[in-house]
Amino acid sequence: MPLCVFDIFDDGTAQVPDDDGLTGPGRYRWWHYDLSDPALAPWLAAHLPEIPAGALLQPETRPRCDEYDDGLILNLRGINLNEGQQADQMVSVRMWVTDAVVITVRMRRIFAIDELRALAAENTAPPRPSAFVEALVMRLTARVQVEVARLAERTAFYETDLEDLSTPPPKDLPVTRRSTIKLERYLAPQRSALERLAELDLPLIPDVDSMKLRELANRTAIVVEELDALQERIVTVQDEHDNQVAQRQARHGYVLSLAAAVFLPLSFLTGLFGVNVGGMPGMNDPQAFAILCLAMVGLAAIMLAILKWFRWL
Repeated sequence: MPLCVFDIFDDGTAQVPDDDGLTGPGRYRWWHYDLSDPALAPWLAAHLPEIPAGALLQPETRPRCDEYDDGLILNLRGINLNEGQQADQMVSVRMWVTDAVVITVRMRRIFAIDELRALAAENTAPPRPSAFVEALVMRLTARVQVEVARLAERTAFYETDLEDLSTPPPKDLPVTRRSTIKLERYLAPQRSALERLAELDLPLIPDVDSMKLRELANRTAIVVEELDALQERIVTVQDEHDNQVAQRQARHGYVLSLAAAVFLPLSFLTGLFGVNVGGMPGMNDPQAFAILCLAMVGLAAIMLAILKWFRWL
């Protein structure tokens, strides 16, 4: 059975019908189903043409807007606000819209749909099918804008952290980057779908709603452009952290190389005088060890001077 069904009238009032007809006495009838409902497929087969029915039953969808006879096939995506689930795992709503009926099908809970359901219960529902679509798109887009603004704020924080060279790369930087990629994956085709929806010249969509849909398509385009910019900014932040790590490694390697250059001749001397064979000079001289130490200090000073001369220090 449907999650909800309402007859919605021209003044926005709504009532729960007492019949199971596809349409009712109101301006339009709204049916809302869960995709897992076993009764959905036979109900759609009995009331809708094959293509719209198949579109509503698709387990995997991408945003789309297609005309079919006197109706519209719409697939839209929204931010996943369900508890314990990631926001970038976007929820989808499948729709069939005509002048007399709106059918929505979900797989996971969609809070924007819940708000429209609450409006219908309060007798303030959108008075036309096109107004219903506009109200749903507005709510989906608003939540997307909030999520993208959150990602932008986090990216700005990453960029601020770059001013402190001692700050390590943020651990959640890859997570933020993956979120922007996932969001753009769905919102780029959604922008195209909404632009197509706003350009349709159908009696189903009057000019007043068409203008609002065009504005929502523009907002979605801005969101997609922002996601593109965020991806570039995040890549820049990651590259800057990588450069800082490479610079630190190069600096440490440089210091070790200089230390090796200084101590290499000293190690040679200690190795040479450490051989236990006859004929070594100073073996019977009690001052030989002190002389050797002073010679090594002098040699180290000479090596440091040479490195300074070649501007390696």
